[in-house]
Amino acid sequence: MFESLTERFEKSFKLLKGQGYITEVNVAETLKDVRRALLNADVNYKIAKNFTESVKEKALGRDVLNSVSPGQLMVKIVNEELAELMGSESEEVNLKGNPAIILVAGLQGSGKTTFSAKLSYFLKNKKNKKVLLVAGDVYRPAAIDQLHVLGEQAETEVFSNKESNDPVDIAKKAVKHARNMGHQAVVVDTAGRLAIDQEMMDEIASLKKALNPQETLFVVDAMTGQDAVKTAKAFNDRLDYEGVVLTKLDGDTRGGAALSIRSVVQKPIKFVSIGEKIDALDVFHPKRMAERILGMGDIVSLVEKAQEQYDEEEAREVQRKIAKNQFDFNDFLNQLQQIKKMGNIKDLAGMIPGMGKALKNADLDDDAFKGIEAIIRSMTPEERQNPEIINGSRRKRIAKGSGNTITEVNRLIKQFEDTRKMMKSMKGNKSKMANLMKGMG
Repeated sequence: MFESLTERFEKSFKLLKGQGYITEVNVAETLKDVRRALLNADVNYKIAKNFTESVKEKALGRDVLNSVSPGQLMVKIVNEELAELMGSESEEVNLKGNPAIILVAGLQGSGKTTFSAKLSYFLKNKKNKKVLLVAGDVYRPAAIDQLHVLGEQAETEVFSNKESNDPVDIAKKAVKHARNMGHQAVVVDTAGRLAIDQEMMDEIASLKKALNPQETLFVVDAMTGQDAVKTAKAFNDRLDYEGVVLTKLDGDTRGGAALSIRSVVQKPIKFVSIGEKIDALDVFHPKRMAERILGMGDIVSLVEKAQEQYDEEEAREVQRKIAKNQFDFNDFLNQLQQIKKMGNIKDLAGMIPGMGKALKNADLDDDAFKGIEAIIRSMTPEERQNPEIINGSRRKRIAKGSGNTITEVNRLIKQFEDTRKMMKSMKGNKSKMANLMKGMG
């Protein structure tokens, strides 16, 4: 996401590189390029114009410190303005009701049903809530069945009634059921249309009036660009919703919708949906997103994802093994599984400062570790525990069994041995570890 915008910004800031100080002339030249970058990212013209004018005003109004180059100062100001444009701070979903009712609205094809299931999974696993999913789309063929399938993936109960075509009645009964069964949150999926029409708006307005939800979230496909912003405004004018959800953000390298919606509807972006997996839902953090757009990475989000998979007892055991030089291929395979649980490999790598650009054309997908896993799984239990016994004949067998070449097997074993030595030598030595991290960068 934001790939092309990141590239254009980098080119824009190069115009200031080597300049001794900021002047109205070189700022104007840089911001003209920044405005073009925003327009190419499908950002509304008025928003792009206001954005660059605000950046210019702040750039010319600041004294440039000796330790900061004009280019660095401009990046800092643009970073602050981008975060401000997208809302500055993240906003939590309101869960104060008993149960908390969340109404999900949007056009057909925007990803409402999938988001509803992802939100249920998020509330269950991140907020420790007992959630009820409600199938309120009574028109789209197989919508109810789809929600039941997704509900199984989210390990969440789904309330539906195929005999009824009244979504308000279904939703009311669902809330009553939720109260009786001790559910703490109710997520109501609603019907959409291919385009905005009066009947759809009347129905969603009726649902909101009948349920009085704590949150009404508008789901919009980020790939539709400025159309997404127009649709968001039309829904907000009628529903006055509490927040926006951007879906399919991984399919749009421009990101204009994310940059424009907040300014147009004055409502926060609360979630972004990236990928098809049930756990592929993130709280939207404007400051972190601004840093990613400017190629600074997102270390905070990366650490948070790592902590979700972190097992303290297991980590102590790994540390003990490293100290005794007993870290083996079983441990290595386990660490790979932990990384895979964190999400898409290329997205994770892109959170490391500087890595996004380096990996731009790299073919990294969720199967990036497949070859490594195949090699390790082709080893016997004894070989995994004692890598040093893997001689030439064993390597040939492992290569044949895993569908890899002997060269690939040799490379993995060599890398593993080097890693094991490095891990032992780094233990407790912060200076060496710092140098190692610099080298990896």
